Amino acid sequence: MTRPAEASDLRTWAYVGVNSFGGPAGQIAVLHRVVVEERRWIDDQRFLHALNFCMLLPGPEAMQLATYLGWLRGGLRGGLTAGALFVAPGAVVMLALSAAYVTLGDVDAVAGLLFGIQAAVVAIIAQAVVRIGSRALNSATAVAVAVVTFLAIYFLAVPFAVVVVLALLLGAVLSRRPGLLVTAVADDSEPEQVTGEAARRTRWVAAGAFVAWVLPTGLLLVTLGTANVFTQEAVVFSQAAVLAFGGAYAVLGFVTQQAVQNYGWVSTDTMVTGLGLAETTPGPLILVCQFVGFVAAYEAAPGGLPPLVAGVLGSVLTLWVLFLPSFFLVLAGAPYVERLRHNRTVAGALAAVTAAVVGVIAELGTWFAVNVLFGEVEESRDGVLRVLRPVWSSLDLWALAVTVLGAVLVFGLRWSVLRVVVACGAVGLLLAVTGLHAG
Repeated sequence: MTRPAEASDLRTWAYVGVNSFGGPAGQIAVLHRVVVEERRWIDDQRFLHALNFCMLLPGPEAMQLATYLGWLRGGLRGGLTAGALFVAPGAVVMLALSAAYVTLGDVDAVAGLLFGIQAAVVAIIAQAVVRIGSRALNSATAVAVAVVTFLAIYFLAVPFAVVVVLALLLGAVLSRRPGLLVTAVADDSEPEQVTGEAARRTRWVAAGAFVAWVLPTGLLLVTLGTANVFTQEAVVFSQAAVLAFGGAYAVLGFVTQQAVQNYGWVSTDTMVTGLGLAETTPGPLILVCQFVGFVAAYEAAPGGLPPLVAGVLGSVLTLWVLFLPSFFLVLAGAPYVERLRHNRTVAGALAAVTAAVVGVIAELGTWFAVNVLFGEVEESRDGVLRVLRPVWSSLDLWALAVTVLGAVLVFGLRWSVLRVVVACGAVGLLLAVTGLHAG
């Protein structure tokens, strides 16, 4: 029987999952607002410590953060529930959109709604930068790390993994000089699940997640061979799960190369459509892989399966191998990471990563805003320098107007994420229905 506290937690994680729009930046903002500001389950320092750990892992950092926070709150059950509910709403929506795409040929019917949501996401990400930055950038050194990270990624396309390693090293060195980076931990308590039998159960479940991830892929290789699309998906998306340092954007190039160029599962235009759908549905952005897995299996229909059945199986398989590694990594490391919260060197290293994360979120937000507000964006290179130049004549005034509306609702009226998304989505839908905007 579910206790009242557990039922309340279940509703909270379901709410987070339904409202997890805006990619990692927007999702982290939602988690912070709900867990720290509204529920007050943990303080800022512990939230940032959890965020630092998840940013070091391959895979969708926001989903991993939800899993970690759920584990802190309710042990194994809490972690598994939070992680699963973070993914489930977006996965259901993406499955429906994937089926609509292959059967109807396009997704124009929801273009207006998605347009409004995209504009809202720009404001939500801006809020994330302000909120997390105001708490994490509490020294000149931290501000400098955030600014350098933004410039390095936006203008030099420095891989996120490189940024993380450099931040870790810098933070470890600066930890020897108190005051340069904030390393103090406000809450010295240890959650019950860190010690004794609870920690051992967590590690056993992590081991079970690892076996459940690896075993099906091995069975597919043995029984169906490497030419079968299901085997190929299991291998490719397992690789994506462990290579995705820095989130979905970091691994998008790998997935595109495999799906478009190597296996020919989808066209470039279809890949872009999938990314657009993933950008504007709840859940991790890496759900674009679910779309690709559905379309690839639908087109191949191996073993004479009905195409839609094959697509659903490909979608489920993709989700399985994408997200089980995240459960394994979070649950395997969480007890140890919690014990290291009071280690000065580790705290300094993670504080530097926190500052870098602010720069990463700001870069993602800038990239997203440019692509939402402008119909054309030109990318050029001058040596190692990458320059993104929006074509000013392609400025979408309606997108700008809806974005400003989102900002007023977020910063001025302090509306919840759900209300902002619904309001801006409704405006986008109205513009599409009246013919004022094509979506």
